[in-house]
Amino acid sequence: MKLASLLTPAQVILDLRSEDHMDSIVELVDHLISNDLIDVEIREEVLQSLKDREDQISTGIGYGVAIPHAFSDNVDKVTAVFGRSKSGIDFESLDNAPVNFIVLFVVPRKDYNMHLQTLAAIAKMFNNCEVRQQLADAEDVEAILEIFASRPSRIHSEC
Repeated sequence: MKLASLLTPAQVILDLRSEDHMDSIVELVDHLISNDLIDVEIREEVLQSLKDREDQISTGIGYGVAIPHAFSDNVDKVTAVFGRSKSGIDFESLDNAPVNFIVLFVVPRKDYNMHLQTLAAIAKMFNNCEVRQQLADAEDVEAILEIFASRPSRIHSEC
């Protein structure tokens, strides 16, 4: 699965306003709601599920990337949003580095395997330091989507 297949222009935030770990998650979920991608009625359920997941261990995977994710019985398909923070967010990441890129996704509870595939595809994409640099330099939503669409998911280590 390619990340590009999960994102539309309405699912990209070029510059997150939040400076805090949980505030950024709320901002991303509210963005999905404001674009009618998830129902406002499940906001609290989704936020609680994301919080519970973060309480287990941070979804900050390192290299400036976080992948918060949750399950819900109230979504029909994987729903994702990408947010970029130029200043970085303290996500209590595994490498203690600030997070500049967040891909949040909500998966139907019945689709556990889809969750694993989505998580693996995102992690592979962001392990590529060229991709991270291109995303940091991208000037608009279209450029971000083009980066996701054009890059294979290859594993590379640090820059």
